[in-house]
Amino acid sequence: MVNLIGYLALFLSIFLVTKLVFRGNKNSPPAPFSLPLLGHIHLFVKPLHSLHQTLHKLSLKHGPIFSLKLGCRSFIVLSSPSAVNECFTKHDIIFANRPKSLAGDCLTYDYTSPTWAPYGELWRSLRRLGTIEIFSQKSIQKFSAMREQEVCSFVRQIFKVSNKGSQKVDSRYLFSLLMWNIITRVVAGKQCIEEETAMTDLGKQHLKEIKDKFFPSISVSMGACDFLPILRWVGYKGLEKAMIAVHRKRDGFCQDLIEEIRQKKTNSLNNHTTKLEFGERTNLIETLLSLQQSEPENYSENMIKSIISTIFIAGTEASTNTMVWATTLLLNHPEVLKKVRAEIEHHVGHERLLRDSDLPKLPYLRCVIKETLRLYPPAPLLLPRSSSEECVVGGFQIPKDTVLVVNAWAIHSDPKVWEEPDRFKPERFEALLMDGERDGEGFKFIPFGMGRRACPGAPMAIRTVCLAMGTLIQCFDLERDGQEMLDMTFNVNKPLQVSCTARHAMADVLSEL
Repeated sequence: MVNLIGYLALFLSIFLVTKLVFRGNKNSPPAPFSLPLLGHIHLFVKPLHSLHQTLHKLSLKHGPIFSLKLGCRSFIVLSSPSAVNECFTKHDIIFANRPKSLAGDCLTYDYTSPTWAPYGELWRSLRRLGTIEIFSQKSIQKFSAMREQEVCSFVRQIFKVSNKGSQKVDSRYLFSLLMWNIITRVVAGKQCIEEETAMTDLGKQHLKEIKDKFFPSISVSMGACDFLPILRWVGYKGLEKAMIAVHRKRDGFCQDLIEEIRQKKTNSLNNHTTKLEFGERTNLIETLLSLQQSEPENYSENMIKSIISTIFIAGTEASTNTMVWATTLLLNHPEVLKKVRAEIEHHVGHERLLRDSDLPKLPYLRCVIKETLRLYPPAPLLLPRSSSEECVVGGFQIPKDTVLVVNAWAIHSDPKVWEEPDRFKPERFEALLMDGERDGEGFKFIPFGMGRRACPGAPMAIRTVCLAMGTLIQCFDLERDGQEMLDMTFNVNKPLQVSCTARHAMADVLSEL
């Protein structure tokens, strides 16, 4: 009886494998060998590399457009600029949706988050709000003084540490602190961690607790429960409960910020203070609450919290990691660091700190940041999209409800696209600009995505990172801890100890901060 069951299982497996191998559209993208029911999940159970590197290795074997089947979900993976161009221009509307997932169900206020809202009127309304109220050129300019103040606080804290004789600083913590303070001021008009406590154990613990609310240790990307729905039904590893707990923490944090602004507004009205006019709104929550008063049907409490949560998630750690990578690359390439400093000294000098208005005069600094984003994109795999109807990409037939994955890291590392792709060479972007190729046109450079669902905050993020890195280089001599080159693996969580010595030419300016 046992042997009979074994033979039946073997026969069934052979039948299903044969059926899966020879079925389907002959014009489908190539795919690795798949298992019945599970598809290609076995390729990712114990990956030897990061996911983007694993997908890159598969693309070398199966081509720049290939398909995967993970349980019940179908994927198409792109690793070439031409395929990305086709999807984000000709088929941009078809791929304008996000796939539904367990994380989306639990963390996005019923998909009212700007990042995860389905393509349609809601998404257009959210996009318009972001474009006009948050990321417009007027808004970027409006918040320039605030960015300068926070960067000033950033270098002042480093200067205090260097004056105490201990020149080593954890630059990752300071970059993170800077970005959380900037975003919290944009959102709520106050610092996340006040400067008096920023360098204390209490301040560091407070920041860690806040970050844990938005960046928990559990994975919030598409995972096993999305590929095999039965796992969600049985409560696999308690993932759904864990995500619901994360959502409660985020929700409470955002609600507290909203109530604090409401209370301040109520107090000001009780004190007969004039009601805030449009141009006098000093933070995002004030703007959203004002819109809620005039359009309550479009700006519910949950909608406001979803917008706030998205700003914190998108605006903090990605920029922090970019600055960590930029610092590491500059320390490993002192000739580039010297060239950046010479540019700053020529255009800004030593009499004052670098300002936001100086950035257009510092093209090489911008090239350094772009080259960092090319080598270490914040999202090596762009956020997934989902096809709303059948279409043809690269000559292959793509079914409806296929999840689109773009391997930005693979495109940025492709020797067919970039000369010496593994080399840190900021000058390549100078050459692109001289040739009239703005920011690497042709979909070769896509750290913030492309098309309708590209990141609207890219201009503000680049300006913030350039201002912080430029001011750091202007004020301090930077040295790596030890003689060996710093580790360039993708571990973005460990501290980055850097020796910072106040530059003699900037001593007077720093002492007056």
